[in-house]
Amino acid sequence: MEKDRILDVDQIIELLEKHHFKELKEELETMHPVDIVDILDELDKKQRTLIFRLLAKEEAAEVFTDMDSDMREDLINALSDSELEEVMDEMYVDDTVDVLEEMPANVVDRLIMVTDEDTRKKINALLQYPEDSAGSIMNIEYISLRKEMTVADAILKIRQVGINKETIYTCYVTEKKKLIGMVDVKDLLTAGESRKIGDIMDENVLFARTLDDQEYVANMINKYGLVAIPIIDHEDCLVGIVTVDDAMLVLQDETTEDISIMAGVSPNEDSYFGTSVLQHAKNRSLWLMLLMLSATVTGEILGYYENAMAVMPVLITFIPMLMGTGGNCGSQSSTLVIRGLAVGEIEFKDIFKVIFKEIRVALVVGVLLAAVNGIRIYIMYDRNIMLALALGITMIAVVTMAKCIGCILPLLAKKLGLDPAIMAAPLITTILDTCTILVYFNIVTAFFGL
Repeated sequence: MEKDRILDVDQIIELLEKHHFKELKEELETMHPVDIVDILDELDKKQRTLIFRLLAKEEAAEVFTDMDSDMREDLINALSDSELEEVMDEMYVDDTVDVLEEMPANVVDRLIMVTDEDTRKKINALLQYPEDSAGSIMNIEYISLRKEMTVADAILKIRQVGINKETIYTCYVTEKKKLIGMVDVKDLLTAGESRKIGDIMDENVLFARTLDDQEYVANMINKYGLVAIPIIDHEDCLVGIVTVDDAMLVLQDETTEDISIMAGVSPNEDSYFGTSVLQHAKNRSLWLMLLMLSATVTGEILGYYENAMAVMPVLITFIPMLMGTGGNCGSQSSTLVIRGLAVGEIEFKDIFKVIFKEIRVALVVGVLLAAVNGIRIYIMYDRNIMLALALGITMIAVVTMAKCIGCILPLLAKKLGLDPAIMAAPLITTILDTCTILVYFNIVTAFFGL
């Protein structure tokens, strides 16, 4: 049977309808759990349950972990307690906690009931940590060694308990539960069997604490290329590890949240199609209402310069261009700074370096845009050099202002402990619209004595 073959939905349904369960089971054994979840998403509830019951226990647990909350809840309601118990027994504790956090209270109670007492204690311990902390995503199933062990003893222990651990590539050396070192499996396999763990372990171990922000821990794993990072509590005792797959999920969730905020949408954990129309409207309307009300300031400023526009109506035609350019420039700067903050490239202490760089960029961009726009105005408006000059100076001023505001606001948000993503396109654009009108009319009224 080809290992890279993936059945499509029609083939799955055909095998189900013909009751070719043995053939279907064999095909499912060759498929990746994620691909199986994609197939299940296209089937109805009855068909999903039939497919799930054909899976081997270990594969079923992986598929169950990869499902979205709605599909998982439907499946829980369809399975018996004994079937649920088999699935829960194969799942890692951190994955079980993730599932429980997404389920309604009645479903959580049922899942808890089918787990053994030892697992329940582990689950309750993890649920006590704050939602966005390292403790809430850590896995308490890791391999710990003692420094007086020989390499042979360590390898024997890995063989005995490794099947139940999420990762065996890195083992942690503890003394009275305190983390004192680490050793890779590669080091164990290449060292002499009689050597002591204390002789080959690395004492310079990167670690995080249970209450550290999960995004900070995920970034550490990404920065240093770790397979896992040990987590210690307030007493410096090793209590768990965060693995690279969990770190990837955290970074994905944080990126999704930042994208939502940058677009002026309240973050939502559910998928696009899994979110109701009313919930979508609720997530978007608050931001839109705030931005709409804040935009009334721009209208009031335009009213203040009504007389100037009455004398020179042509001034009105340049407002959309200037506001659009200012908003675009500000969005460019804020996006780059937010990205720099997210990956640790930029910190608040770099604020003056960032401002100085953006001013230089703004001057180059501003002069280029002013020159092109000045030539256009000079040709289209009867060779009016004063108008072209006034708009050119305004363009340079607006671009410079927009670049500065676009880079400063995310840095200030970070300093104040806010998410820098809130200082993205919608909010930056609204602020810059107001500032652009003020700069524009102050310059043109000074030029033409209005």
